[in-house]
Amino acid sequence: MTFRPEDASGRQSLARALSRYAARWPEETDPGLFMSLLDDPADPFVRARLDGHFTGSAWLVDRTGRRVLLTHHRKLERWLQLGGHADGDVELARVALREAEEESGLQDLEVEPDPFDVDRHWIPARGDVPGHWHYDVRYVVRAGEDERFVVSEESLDLAWCDIAALAADAATDASMARMARKWLARQAGPAGPAG
Repeated sequence: MTFRPEDASGRQSLARALSRYAARWPEETDPGLFMSLLDDPADPFVRARLDGHFTGSAWLVDRTGRRVLLTHHRKLERWLQLGGHADGDVELARVALREAEEESGLQDLEVEPDPFDVDRHWIPARGDVPGHWHYDVRYVVRAGEDERFVVSEESLDLAWCDIAALAADAATDASMARMARKWLARQAGPAGPAG
């Protein structure tokens, strides 16, 4: 699949968001790789592009900002944030929100418009699908009043996890620990803890 002219506005918006992200987190190298993928003439928003493609994920926090909802991912068999393939959608914040709703069963979720984290990670071969890169753009999604989740078929389990404990646990996946540290720093910002 190739670039669709109607996606130009969404691509430009994502490019601006990734530029803001790179300015905020200059020590991270991934944003430049994401910008290169965004400029690729092949459609990087579809999973059929096996050289790598965009995915959208949710750092789904509770109302207090102290817990994050994680999935025990069925295929990868690890505790991770909720998320998935863009499947042609260039609005990755919308993808993150959709995936959070589908994988958790939660309603009344709100997504922040700018990326919270980016992570390029290798997905091992599975069945007929060869190994490939995911260019994952992660967004903060906030839960509403009802935090009772439903485990979807994509997960072995879901759990609300204490963010400070994730940041402190040496066994936490590196990108999960990075997000936990970012979130804790954000919550302890100059104005004090945010809700």
